[in-house]
Amino acid sequence: MIMMIKKILVLALALTPLLLVSEALDIHQLKQIATRHNVTCILVFGDSSVDAGNNNRLDTTIKSNFHPYGKDFNNGLPTGRFSDGRLATDFIAEGFGFKNVIPAFLDPKINNEDLLHGVSFASAGSGYDDLTANLSKVLSVPRQLVYFKHYKIHLSKYVGLKRAEEIVSNAIFVVSMGTNDFLQNYYLEPTRPKQFTLEQYQNFLISRLYTHAKTLYKLGARRLVVVGVPPFGCMPLVKTLVNQNTCVESYNKLAFSFNSKIKQKLTLMKTTIGLKTAYLDCYYAIQDAVSHPLKYGLRECTKGCCATGIIEYGDTCKDMSTCDDPSKYVFWDAVHPTQKMYQIIAQKGLQSIDENFLL
Repeated sequence: MIMMIKKILVLALALTPLLLVSEALDIHQLKQIATRHNVTCILVFGDSSVDAGNNNRLDTTIKSNFHPYGKDFNNGLPTGRFSDGRLATDFIAEGFGFKNVIPAFLDPKINNEDLLHGVSFASAGSGYDDLTANLSKVLSVPRQLVYFKHYKIHLSKYVGLKRAEEIVSNAIFVVSMGTNDFLQNYYLEPTRPKQFTLEQYQNFLISRLYTHAKTLYKLGARRLVVVGVPPFGCMPLVKTLVNQNTCVESYNKLAFSFNSKIKQKLTLMKTTIGLKTAYLDCYYAIQDAVSHPLKYGLRECTKGCCATGIIEYGDTCKDMSTCDDPSKYVFWDAVHPTQKMYQIIAQKGLQSIDENFLL
């Protein structure tokens, strides 16, 4: 089984963590509250769930800057987002009253105005474990943090040091990653299994999250949102690899366990680091969408829109045919959600935000 997975997973897996919601604030209220508490922008770190195109500039095979990716993005142009259109973070930025897309920091077309509203440093194929990123030649979290330092320098030159510090301290930092650490690293490569049991590896990843959070705090972050991993046993690709039509329970149990550890660590961060933290639960959201697609206006939840929908993503999805209506699908390819699903996720995520987090 491992050999079969290794042959197919030639690209780094990056699954989108989804934002779970409870009905609370409407979008208009959210904009008012964000303005009242001087929320300035959204700064994003992570994997393909939030990579807006940084990998386009890297010497890596983990890319999506080709058709049919971007089919529903503005003029139908691929941007490097692993979807047919916008990502959840793009919709979230719009919900806060910023621009309707969060650009990639490495995008050569980025301008000074973009810096004011937030950027993404994320890199598809990355994870909490530096080895995960190194295996795919993408940006590890430490490298993403280096680019964040560059961002601060550019911002200071544009608005002055004092204003730049205010923008950063009032920003919302979003961290979204973790799936690659398990599916592309631990389950495929020999290094980590020799060093850690699965339980120990989870704890190792949590320790890395904690270290990264402390670094972000030193660099000016005060509000941190961490998105949990989804039930990756429900990914069409994973189900195909284990020859199963339903979600793979063992993988989902692992995701659930890891998310529990994230929540515990976030609580600790409030007292030990001084960060305001929030946890966005992806587990229930994607599981519920897969189990009850009609509830969300969706129709197809077992396969992706690209090609056969059960195995293709990234390079293997390149120039392939797609379904007629992606807005009826949960998944765009065999790994990543559609723009429609991202929009649903973002709307619910925005409604779930606690005003205390924005104080």
